[in-house]
Amino acid sequence: MSDPGFFDNRDVQVRPVAGRIGAEVSGLRLSGDLEPDVIDAIRQTLYRFKVLFFRNQDLDEAQQEAFGRRFGDLVPHPTIPSVRGTEYVLDVDGAKGARASLWHTDVTFVDAYPQISILRALVVPDYGGDTVWANTAAAYQSLSPNLRALADKLWAVHTNKSDYGSSFPTRTAEGLKRYREVFQSTVYETHHPVVRVHPGTGERTLVLGHFAQKLLGVTTADSAHLLALLQGHITHPAPRYCDGRSADQC
Repeated sequence: MSDPGFFDNRDVQVRPVAGRIGAEVSGLRLSGDLEPDVIDAIRQTLYRFKVLFFRNQDLDEAQQEAFGRRFGDLVPHPTIPSVRGTEYVLDVDGAKGARASLWHTDVTFVDAYPQISILRALVVPDYGGDTVWANTAAAYQSLSPNLRALADKLWAVHTNKSDYGSSFPTRTAEGLKRYREVFQSTVYETHHPVVRVHPGTGERTLVLGHFAQKLLGVTTADSAHLLALLQGHITHPAPRYCDGRSADQC
């Protein structure tokens, strides 16, 4: 089923791909030269579906950066070097062990983390190797009113210093050592509220993930239990509460 959404151009098709997150956009060629109204339509569609998929694109690194600039200033990773010849593009090569097995929000260990991440797939396996996405606005709505009231008051410590051995089980000890030396070359520690209001939609969202290591103002044991509870609502494939509404309404 196609949902044209914010695109007036009937050649652009938007097809939802899951119950509460994700849509595939077809009939649109991405570039840094798109008209402002098209960029705004992409932004509004992203706000609605949280993650968008554009198949069969033909972008190189420079074109990817040009497209990204249409949404705001690009943010380099604070510790991992960019691909040679680029300012902001990272090389994420699963064949070299560059994969994450723990859910995270990109670079939340800095104060002003990116508003959007743009991934460009060069080699996609026939099966496996999937990237899984989560809707943190729906996760907040899935909390009971009492848990929402609690989450609204909590703050978390986000840091890039953590145990990455569990995240990369296929890496050698030497590979993990080199990764830590790069990723943790500068250690960041930032405090974020657990709940933030999205400036574009007004939705309350849970700001957590693997970089959220501890909740402030509670014991270490209570922090671990509460983080596991809240993270579980983010990664669970269907709403658990959601004010009694059905999954497609959350």
